[in-house]
Amino acid sequence: MSDPESPSPSPSPSPSPFPFPSPSPFTPRHGHAPGAWPLLGHLPHLATRPLAFLDSLPGHGDVVRVRMGTRTAHVVSHPALVRRVLTDRGSFDRSGVLYEKVRALLGDGLATCPNAEHRAQRRALQPAFHHSHMDRYAAVMTAETQVLTGRWRPGAVVDVTEEAFRLTTAVAVRAMFSAGITPRAAEELREALEVLLRGVYTRVVAPAVDHVPSPARRRYRRALARWRTGVAAIVAAYRAAGVDHGDALSLLLAVRDEHGRALSDAELGDQVATLVLAGAETTSSVVAWALRLLADHPEAAARLHGELETVLAGRPVTPEDLPRLPYTGDVVREVLRLYPPAWAVARTTTRTTELAGRALPPGSTVICCLYLLHRRRELFPDAARFDPGRWTAGEVPRDAWLPFGIGATKCVGDVFGTVEATLALAAIASRWRLTPVSPRPPRPVPRIVLSPGPQPMRLARR
Repeated sequence: MSDPESPSPSPSPSPSPFPFPSPSPFTPRHGHAPGAWPLLGHLPHLATRPLAFLDSLPGHGDVVRVRMGTRTAHVVSHPALVRRVLTDRGSFDRSGVLYEKVRALLGDGLATCPNAEHRAQRRALQPAFHHSHMDRYAAVMTAETQVLTGRWRPGAVVDVTEEAFRLTTAVAVRAMFSAGITPRAAEELREALEVLLRGVYTRVVAPAVDHVPSPARRRYRRALARWRTGVAAIVAAYRAAGVDHGDALSLLLAVRDEHGRALSDAELGDQVATLVLAGAETTSSVVAWALRLLADHPEAAARLHGELETVLAGRPVTPEDLPRLPYTGDVVREVLRLYPPAWAVARTTTRTTELAGRALPPGSTVICCLYLLHRRRELFPDAARFDPGRWTAGEVPRDAWLPFGIGATKCVGDVFGTVEATLALAAIASRWRLTPVSPRPPRPVPRIVLSPGPQPMRLARR
C-alpha cells in the first residue's frame, strides 16, 4: 500500500496531517482511529493518503480500531502482538473478505490459502526454492538485469519503478518457465499483472467497487481473463510436452500428495500466480525504493559505490560476490525495514480472542502492519531515517524485523527475493548513476505491495 502524498524518508520528515499524541508505552494498548467519515469510515484516508494515515495510528494505541465502510479492522503494530497473531494458527486464520478479494486474483495458492491447506501446499512448493536451484535462478537474475540495462542510454529518462517491475517479471517468468514462452506472451502476462495489482488494492479496501460498472472494472476483468488464459496455456503446453525442464513449473508438475495425486490445472494455475507475484511485484518494489533512497542520500550512495568498486573492479556482479558485498545487502535490508512489500498482513479470528486487553469476537479482521512495526521508535533509533549503517552498528532488533512474515506462513521465496534485489542493485549501481528528474518526494500508488509509484530518473554512466 502506498501514499500519494506521504513524505520522503529523510532525517526530517514532514509532520503527519493526522495529529496524534506522544507514542504509547510499550505495554500494549487498544484504541480507535479518529477522523472516520459517515458511512465511509476511514476509507477516504486509506484510498488517498494511506501512509500518512497509518503513521498516525501508533499514537492512538498498539491495536487500533479502523472502520472500512461498514467493516471494522484492528491494526496491530506491537511486536509481541504481531508475532502472536502470525503464529497462533488456532486463533487467527487466513480468511474473510480481504482474502476473498485477493484470491480472486491469486486463486487459492500458498500466499492466500487457509491454514488448514497451507502445510500441504508449502510442502509442494518448497522444492522449487531449494538451495540447489539458486545458482540457476541467480544466473537468470544477472542475465535479465544485463538485458534490461543494455537498453539504457546515457541522458535518457526511465521510470525505475516500471523498469524494476519489467526486470523482476522477466526473472519470475524465466525461473518458472525455463522452456521459454514468446516475448509477446511474457509481455501480455506482465501487462495483465500490472492492471491486476493496482485493481486488487481497491477491491480490498472497498469491495463494493466490483459491483459498480466502470471502465476500470472492465479493464480489471479483461486483465484477469488474460492472466488466467495465459497461465492455463503455459500449463497445458508443459503437460503436453511431458519433459522435465528443471524449472519451478516442472517441479510442480511432478508433485504428488500422500495419495499419489498430482496437482490439477487449477491448482497449478494458483501456484504459478503466487510465485510470479512473489517473484515480481514484491522484489521490484524493493529495487525501485533502493534506487530512489540512494539518490536522496548521497552518503549512503557513496559508501555503496565504494564497496562495489573495490569488490567488482569494473566487472559484472556474480552470485559469488554477495558475501563480499555486506553494505549492499544492508541497503536491501534497510529498504525492507522502511518499506516492506508485504506491509500489512491480514488475519481473521476463529474464536473469541483477547488482544491488548480487548476481547475480539470470532470473525474479527486483524491487520498486522509491518510498515508500522519496523518504524517503532522504541525499537529503531531515528526510525524514519534511511540508514543502512544501523545494521552493522547492531541497532536492529532482529525479532522485530519481519519483512517476510514469521512462522509457518513465512514467505517461501524470501531468499530468492533477497538475492534478486541485491544482485539487481549491485548490477545497476556499479554501472549507472540515477538522478531523480524532480526533487519532489515519491508519490506512491496504492497497491497490495508498498510500491514507490512512478519514479522518473535520468541515467548517467559511472
